[in-house]
Amino acid sequence: MLQSNPLKRRLRAGASVCGMLNSVPSPWLVEMLGYAGYDFVILDQEHLGVNPESLEHMIRAAESAGIAPLVRVPGIDPAAIQRALDAGALGVVVPRVESADEARAVVAAARYHPLGRRGITGGRTTGFGTLPLGDYLARANDEILVVLMIESQRGVDNLDAILQAPGLDWILEGAMDLAHDLGVAPDHLHPQVQQAIATTARKTREAGLLFCAIPRVEGQFERWREEGVSTFLLGEDRGILFRRLQAYRRGFESDECRD
Repeated sequence: MLQSNPLKRRLRAGASVCGMLNSVPSPWLVEMLGYAGYDFVILDQEHLGVNPESLEHMIRAAESAGIAPLVRVPGIDPAAIQRALDAGALGVVVPRVESADEARAVVAAARYHPLGRRGITGGRTTGFGTLPLGDYLARANDEILVVLMIESQRGVDNLDAILQAPGLDWILEGAMDLAHDLGVAPDHLHPQVQQAIATTARKTREAGLLFCAIPRVEGQFERWREEGVSTFLLGEDRGILFRRLQAYRRGFESDECRD
């Protein structure tokens, strides 16, 4: 049955929330992230081909550990958005949004009438029919998060109009794709990229929505906190696991180990 969204409860209480992008498609790892203290996990389907059954198991694992499961879908695809939410996700993250029309299309796919045009089905989100349909529709519109990623200069240029689309919750930055779009990749710390992100953050907050920051270098987390940002994506589990495992292995290196 559709869970209440712990992210919304924490944010309403004035707390900050921290999440992780999941690129290792394992229910075990998702559950571990919850017990490690993360508030949300973004299950990636943009760059990974996770089968529907595995995705449902990962969502169940998140529910069992008290961590909110969001799904990053491949793009502005109403069918993919609906499948992710029907599987029990508490929100969708949609990459490469560049216009107000695209933002409205995302909301329409993610929310039920009168906020959108999402199709109605039964299954696990309604407790297989044990939750009255009217109660479920109202709860879904209230609990589900709609998150857009701004990853191009066109998206930044159209941000004022994008933010006017009713039914949005968060804006998430995408520095690396933005660097590619601006022709300065892989320098995601390039001044043009950082200025675009700063503009995105300012306009998002002025519109009354939440900006989700991705701290990448020392001091960025603290600076965002000082500016009043309360939502953070702290990286990707795959890269963090590799670096930590690599550092752990190197910690045992000696002349004997190399022989």
